Amino acid sequence: MPELAQHVRDVPVNQIREITEAAWATPGAIVLSIGEPGFPLARHVLDAGIACLDRDETNYTPNAGIPALREAFASRFRAQQHVDVGPERVYVVDGAQQGLHFVMSMLLSPGDEILIPNPGYPTFAMTSRLLHAIPVEYPLYPQNDFQPHIEDIEALITPRTKVLMLNSPSNPLGAVISEDATRELVELAARHDLWIISDECYEAFTFDVPHVSPARFDSDVPGQARVFTSLTLSKTYGLTGLRIGALVCPPGMEKTMNNVMESIVSCVASPSQYAALAALTGPQDYVKSAREHYRSNRDAASAILSSKGIPYLGAQGAFYLWADVSHASQGDVRAWTRQFLADSKVAFAPGTAFGSIGEGWIRIALCGGKEELLDGVSRLPERP
Repeated sequence: MPELAQHVRDVPVNQIREITEAAWATPGAIVLSIGEPGFPLARHVLDAGIACLDRDETNYTPNAGIPALREAFASRFRAQQHVDVGPERVYVVDGAQQGLHFVMSMLLSPGDEILIPNPGYPTFAMTSRLLHAIPVEYPLYPQNDFQPHIEDIEALITPRTKVLMLNSPSNPLGAVISEDATRELVELAARHDLWIISDECYEAFTFDVPHVSPARFDSDVPGQARVFTSLTLSKTYGLTGLRIGALVCPPGMEKTMNNVMESIVSCVASPSQYAALAALTGPQDYVKSAREHYRSNRDAASAILSSKGIPYLGAQGAFYLWADVSHASQGDVRAWTRQFLADSKVAFAPGTAFGSIGEGWIRIALCGGKEELLDGVSRLPERP
């Protein structure tokens, strides 16, 4: 039979899924390797999706989503980021990952380069490679608290560079880019005429620091604006399985966005859209409770790491802890996490799932129950 395309055969294994599926197959394992919110959905959100089915509103919706949902996304973004965004610039997508594929397919031609963080979420590289583009990693170093440095990024820019990928709050790091640094990154993109894709999946969860979107510093002039903002309700409201998110595009891109959306997925399922509308416009108790739960889990898990002498990055956002287990992993943290699962029945995501700088580190998901989290973290070996 014919072979698959080379760029598909070259897609690497996702190490997060690798360890998580091994954990799911291990009886009694504590799974701290995947970011799945553990709260039940709010009843009014479920009811809205069910009501959509009950009235048989199951036909196509507009490519960009139902108008009320687009306005709800725009209203929330305006209120939180003080950016003058109308609903015409909001495109409802089938989860943030589909949104990232959507926008990369618009911006990247074969052979183009996209700057992505290392450590960073693995699909940034996977998706760009599927589009025949070249991911170029900019370093986030431990000695800089895993924050991006303008000089490091600028040194990597070539005539083929088209896109700068940003992610704050960061998965896997829990790091949050400051307002000043965000402004400087937008200015860098403007100097070199780059697009920016800003992945803001965890924007609802920061601790004692604000989330500042690059869109706040973007131009509002068509032809000069350059920031695409990727949003999702998967983390904010626990709607991971409903696959619902949004892309906020620069002004003047609306017609092109419609055409590309039609060719990729046409539109998002209507029950998911009505559930999302209820989440955005209804009571916000879920978000507040989730934020406090993640903060409490962060503090409790951090205390255990400190007691064991294990270095970690103090998480300012998202719901992960980034911990240094190099004293135990002996230069191969991917193999170590598999052995640790076999020996201790706890799964952590290996840092190498997120890039070469992640060697010796693990990502600990904070979004489940506290008792299980602390049990799992307490099994880590102490640093001599």
